[in-house]
Amino acid sequence: MPPKSRVLPMLGAGVVGIGGYYIYKAGGKPSAAEKKFEADMHRGAAKIKSEMPRSSQTDARQEGAQYGKEIGSKIDEAVSQADKTYSSTKSQAEALAKDTKAEALKKIDQFDRTVEQKAAEAKSWFGSGNSK
Repeated sequence: MPPKSRVLPMLGAGVVGIGGYYIYKAGGKPSAAEKKFEADMHRGAAKIKSEMPRSSQTDARQEGAQYGKEIGSKIDEAVSQADKTYSSTKSQAEALAKDTKAEALKKIDQFDRTVEQKAAEAKSWFGSGNSK
């Protein structure tokens, strides 16, 4: 049994703690606490955006799109290579199975001939059933 992760309970405690803080600051009113929380989130996002230069945002988007294209082409190439390898391996396996089957049938035919030959020899040893 794998050890239990402590991350989820810690995150849950953090969420409950933050929720408790906002409810306390709002005087026990959940709707007011929610509005205060949303306002703080918007203020934080606006501050981050204002500190980030506009050109770097555009550059980051362009770089992200470029990386996405590169990763996409690498994934396509890997899938194509895997498909080729699969096809090649499948062909080799089918050829091996065909050869193995042919060899097995050849051995069975050889065994049958040997049994028939030995049966004929045994029959001649004990006579062909003509008794005087």
